[in-house]
This record gives sequence, C-alpha cells and structure tokens, in this order.
Amino acid sequence: MEILIILIPLTILFIVIVKIYNGIIRRHNAVKRAWANVITQQRQKNKIIPYLESSLNKYGDYEQALQKQITQLREAITNLSESDIDHSSLKTAQESTRALVGGIRVAVEAYPDLKASKLYIGFMKELTEQEENIGATVRIFNQNVESFNNGIQTFPNSLVNTILNQKKLINVFSDSEAEADFEYKLT
Repeated sequence: MEILIILIPLTILFIVIVKIYNGIIRRHNAVKRAWANVITQQRQKNKIIPYLESSLNKYGDYEQALQKQITQLREAITNLSESDIDHSSLKTAQESTRALVGGIRVAVEAYPDLKASKLYIGFMKELTEQEENIGATVRIFNQNVESFNNGIQTFPNSLVNTILNQKKLINVFSDSEAEADFEYKLT
C-alpha cells in the first residue's frame, strides 16, 4: 500500500513532465513550420513577380511601337496633298497603313484589349496579393513564436525546459525599416 502512495504521485509527475516536454517540442516545430511558410510565400513572390514584370514590359514595348507606327502614319497622311500628287509620299502612307493594320491584327489575336493600363493594374493587384500573403504568414509565424516562448517561460514548463529540452527563446520577425516609422518603442 505504501508503495502505491509513492508510485501514483511519481507516475502523475512523470506524465505531466512528458506532456510538458512534448508540448515544448510541438510548439518549437510549429515555429519552424511557420517560418518555412514565410519562406515559401517569399519564394513564390520572387518567382512570379519577375515573370509578370517581363510580360508587362514586353506588352509596354509593343504598345509603344504601335504608338510610333500610328504617329508615322499620321505624319505620312498629313504630308499628302490634294493638289500635288506625290507618289512617294502616297506609297509611304500605304506601307505605313499596311504595317499598322497587320500589327494591329496580330495584336488583337494575341492581346484582345490594347490597353497596357489593365495589365499594370493586374500586376499591382498580384504584387499586393503576394505582399499580403507574406504578411499573413509572418503574422502566423509570430503567433507561433509567442506560443513557443510562452511554453518555455511559464512554470512548470520553464523547469522542464531547463532540465530536459534546453530550448532558447525565439525572436519574433521584425522589420527595422518599418519600426523606424514609429516614435513608440517597445520596452
């Protein structure tokens, strides 16, 4: 009977210690997973943004070339005179018209809407979405860091951590550039 009185509290103590130990490990792994998610979002942004920029620049170059062709056509048509027929100027105007119409036909097939502004708006929306995704994953990371740090600092967890795990506090993500915008400093 006396052995049961000693064995039961020791068993309960052992179970509590194992539960605390495992909780610290779970929270630490959650922090590592959350940071991996931050890196994944940043990687996705780093892969998609250059592709979008390249596409946007190509379309901008195309639209700029099209504007140049339109300007040349206007000049060729303006140089034509009703009273003095200049076959060279007429030929230049016809060639400019053919080139412009051919370019527009190809462009309409490749780009149904000839307005780069919509592409820019789409690009900015995608960039904003990528930044919001990164911000969300950083917030999740910081929440996991808080949970982990609480788990190794509160009693009796701190005692178990000091004796068994010896895990160190993890710093939350911070941005010194963003912090510089605030007069308030956390102490």
